[in-house]
Parts: sequence; C-alpha cells; structure tokens
Amino acid sequence: MSLSRLAEKLSLPGSDPNALFLKVVSDIWDAGSNPDGFINLGAAENSLMHAELLEHIHSNIKIPPMALTYGDGHKRVKHAVARFLTRHLKPLTPIEPGHVLVSNGCTPAIESISWACANSGDAILIGRPYYGTFPADVGKRTGVELIPLSFGGVDPMGADAVRAHDEAICAAKKRGQRVAAIILAHPHNPLGRCYGRDALVAYMELCQRHQIHLVSDEIYALSVFENRADTEAPPVPFQSVLSIDPTGIIDPGLVHVLWGMSKDFGANGLRMGFTITQHNQRLRTALQAVFEFSWTSSLSDLVTANMLEDDEWVKGYIQENQRRLSLHHQKVITWAREHGIEYAPGSNAGFFVWANLGAVYRKHCAGPVADLDKAVMDSLIAHKVFLADGVHFGAEQPGWFRIIFSREEDYIEEGLRRIAAAIGEGQSAAAEPPQAVNGGEGGRLHNTAPVLRHEPATNLSTIGICL
Repeated sequence: MSLSRLAEKLSLPGSDPNALFLKVVSDIWDAGSNPDGFINLGAAENSLMHAELLEHIHSNIKIPPMALTYGDGHKRVKHAVARFLTRHLKPLTPIEPGHVLVSNGCTPAIESISWACANSGDAILIGRPYYGTFPADVGKRTGVELIPLSFGGVDPMGADAVRAHDEAICAAKKRGQRVAAIILAHPHNPLGRCYGRDALVAYMELCQRHQIHLVSDEIYALSVFENRADTEAPPVPFQSVLSIDPTGIIDPGLVHVLWGMSKDFGANGLRMGFTITQHNQRLRTALQAVFEFSWTSSLSDLVTANMLEDDEWVKGYIQENQRRLSLHHQKVITWAREHGIEYAPGSNAGFFVWANLGAVYRKHCAGPVADLDKAVMDSLIAHKVFLADGVHFGAEQPGWFRIIFSREEDYIEEGLRRIAAAIGEGQSAAAEPPQAVNGGEGGRLHNTAPVLRHEPATNLSTIGICL
C-alpha cells in the first residue's frame, strides 16, 4: 500500500512531530489533582482572562437553530470582524465584510495564502527567529519552501534586516526559484516586539520592487502592553501595516493581514482565523473557492460575533488583559535577571520571553556539551516542564527558548522553579525530581539581542505543534 512522499515521511516510526506535545497536554500539572504533571510554558495560550471570557459567553449565548446548520455564510461574523478590526487596527481604508475571509484558525489561513500565492517549489521568506510552525503551515501540504534568513548582528526587527530579504530574493532568481511572498510576524513571535513604521515601509517598498506579496501576521495586535522592566529605551508601539498609506510605496493588492481570536481573546479553542485582503479581488475569489477545507463551526461564529459586537465589554477586556500581561511579563523578566539569564529585551507584545537558558546550563556542566539545545530540552522534560526550543524557532545561536507568561501566577511560579532547577544543576538535573531547586547564578542581566548563527533543523517531519 503506497502513500504520497510527504505522507510516507511522516508515517515513519518516531517521526510524529506532535508526539511530545501530545504527551505534555495529556498530563498537565494541577497543584491538587496532578502535582507531578507537566508545566506547559511552551504553547502560546493566554488563560489570564478565561473567567471573564466564560462569563461573557454564558451570559450572552442563546443558540438559534441556524447554529446547528452550515450557518449564514459567515455574514454576521464578517460584519463583526470588519467593524472590530477597523476600530482597533485603524486601517487607512475601512475594512468591509467582503475584505474578510474566515478560516478555522490562522494555521489554515497561512496555508491558504501559501497555496494561493505560490506554486510547489516556489519560496516564501521569513526572518529568524520565527514562529515555530510557520514552516509546516507554509509548506507541509503545499510543497512551498519557507526560506529562513539570518541577520547576524543586525536587529531582526529593524529596517536594515530588509537588505537580507532583498539579497535572498536576488539569489533565488539566480538559481531559478521564484519568491512569492514575505511573512512578518507583527508583533513578533518569539521576540515580542513590534516592527517600526520605517521597517514596515521598507518591506512594502521591497515587495513592490520585486512584485511579491507581503503577509503581516498581526494575531497579537491587541496583546500589546507596558514593559515595566526594560526602561532604558521605550519599546516600539504597534502599528498595523493596513494603517500605512500605500500610495507611492506598494500596490495595495500585495498586502494581506492575518488575525484571529486565539491570542488577543485567549480563545484558541474557538478556532477562528481571519485573512484581510482589501485590494485583491482575485485572491479573495480564489480563497473563497476553497473555503470548505477550513470551514468554521457555526457555534464558533456565534460566540465570536457576540463578543466582538459588545463594544463596552471589549474595551474593558482589552485594557485588563494588557494590564495582566504587563505584570506577568515583569515577573518573568525579574526572574531572568535574578538567575543571570540573558533575554531579548524591549518586548511589549505577545505572551513570551525569548531567553538564553543554554548559557546558564553550560556554566553548571562539568564537561563539554555536544548538543546544547537537546541537553537543555532533555533536562527540562526530566523536570516535567515544556518549553518551545530555539531549534524549531529558527534561532541561529544554540540555547534559546521561549517562555510563556500568560498563565495563572501559581502555574508560572511552578514552571519557573522547575526551569531554574533544570538549568541550574546542569547535566545532573535529569537525575533529580522536579522538587529540587537550584537558583543558579543571580544578579547579572545581559541586555544584548541574540547573535543569530545556529542552523535549525528544517525537516518538516521534526516540526511539531509549537503554538
């Protein structure tokens, strides 16, 4: 019995990219009922506002018969999303319902954009470090290649990084490969920063010059908060690419934005993603023609519309969510400083701190470490704490991990305690139980962005769910 080449690759024993993640989520820590379970600070979920979300859902849900059918063609939810994003993204041109394409999450939205803009064998560019599932989202089923770019000592979020994209496009042309698009995670995942206007304009000009698409993934657009820790320089505020006048910069038909309910509203389980393309009717028609492959539940449509239409509740929710994110971000940064852990400074968006755990781990090792990323991950898992590792996030320097802080305080504290134990005791950590704690070396803060040189594994069979 034969399978496709991609299916054959993923069917090999030990090749399941999601095996570890599924093991973790099936054994989650609870102080009372499962104290020996895993702490999951790897999946980018925000549970800080779940009580408020559930209260609103229970108070406003009234299920009509239509919710048990194929629905109304997303009519209501498209109107709600268009109105909501026009208010909060402040686009130059108001978003109309017809500009919105609905999918069951942003993963199929990214895959659909890849399918519509690129052919198998074509390339899409992404800067390092990058969101860990972008390679699979872009190419696992489409055959499109996601090419990660290195920046060396250049700020990955600055306008100078555009030069690396330009060089990659020219190099692809020379070898006969078409580059179809550039993806920006804006705000950035995992760096937690926003692109400045100058950088966004530079990317728009580059895409215009080469006639390629610019996809701005703005799924954390409203999860922007006050950075209470890094006071040396104010972080860059968020500005949607849709708010920039494209006149004389780019054909607006090349600009597309992604957004969803999973991050800003802490509702990953709703599976609601949206593609906003205001000036490309042909692309909208093509994506609408295959919408059945990413159809959303009518119940999810109903819950989403109920929330987005409630202006006063949304206003209070966003403000309180941003306040809580700020406090929890400060908590993790303070912990990193106390343990002498280098981190990427200046973050003011998202749910994560990008931290160099490998440097501290190496200090506590008696001998050389052949594979630092694997050694740290093995120690973390032995201490029953799960993080997203830099290998799968395109880190160009070993030892970097993404720590999620958008969880309940006791959950984060337990997770940070286990991380400290895992890296503070070096190679001996794997033999110790999760209760063993070593604070590591404290007091030293490294405020330099990572110099990106480490080549990540890009085999699709090794890329799992790095939400």
